[in-house]
Amino acid sequence: MKNPEGLTLRQAALLTGFGYVLTIPVAVVEFRINPKLIIGGQIEQTVANISSHHGLFLTTMFGYLINFIGDIIAALGLYVLLAPVNRALSLLAAWFKLIYIAAGVVAMFDLVTVYRVLTTPHYLALFGRDPLNAQVDLLLHSFRYGWTFSLVIFCLHLFLVGALVFRSGYIPKIFGPVLVADGLCLMNYELQPYFWPNLDLGWLFLLTFAELVFGLWLLVMGWTIREPALSATA
Repeated sequence: MKNPEGLTLRQAALLTGFGYVLTIPVAVVEFRINPKLIIGGQIEQTVANISSHHGLFLTTMFGYLINFIGDIIAALGLYVLLAPVNRALSLLAAWFKLIYIAAGVVAMFDLVTVYRVLTTPHYLALFGRDPLNAQVDLLLHSFRYGWTFSLVIFCLHLFLVGALVFRSGYIPKIFGPVLVADGLCLMNYELQPYFWPNLDLGWLFLLTFAELVFGLWLLVMGWTIREPALSATA
C-alpha cells in the first residue's frame, strides 16, 4: 500500500538509508580534512594551509553540500516512513531537519567567502596581511558557530525521530532510545565549548554515529518493513 506521498514504507526506508549514506563525506571533512587545514589559535598557519591547498578546502565545501543533499533526501524518507505513527510529529521532525539544513547552508557561505578571499590576490593588496588574516579568522569562527547552532536544531529532530521509531511497531524499538541518546550526546558535544569548556566530552562524539547505523539498517533491511494496517494516523 502506498502513502498519499507516493511511496511505500519500504521505499521510504530505502530512500532514507540512501540519504544517510550521502552524509558520510561530512565525517571525512570534519575529522580528516579540516584538522589538516584549520589549526586552532594559529590563523597564520591556517591561512597558509588553505592558500596552499585550495582544492582541498574546496573539497570540504562540497562535502558539506553533499551532506545537506543527503539530509534533504533522508528528511523526505523519514517523514513518509514515520507518518503512520503520528503524521503531525513526523512533519515536525522533518521541519526541524529542514531548518537545520537551512542554517547549515547559510553558515557554509562563510567558507565560500574564505575561499573567495584567499584565492583572489586583489584582497591581500586591499586589506593587507594582518587584516586579511583577521577577516578569515572571523569567517571561520562564524561558520563554526553557525554549524553548531544548526546541529543543536538537528538534535531536536533526533529526539522526535527516536520517539516515533520507538512507537512505530515496524522498526526495531532499540533504535528509538538509541537515536534519543545520539541526540543528547551530540547536543552536549556541540555545546561543551560554550557552557562547560573545562570538561572533556570528546568521547561523546563516538556515540553520535548511532544515527548512521540506523540509516544503514534502513538501507539493508528496509525491504523487510511491513506496511501497517492503516497508512496514516493523526
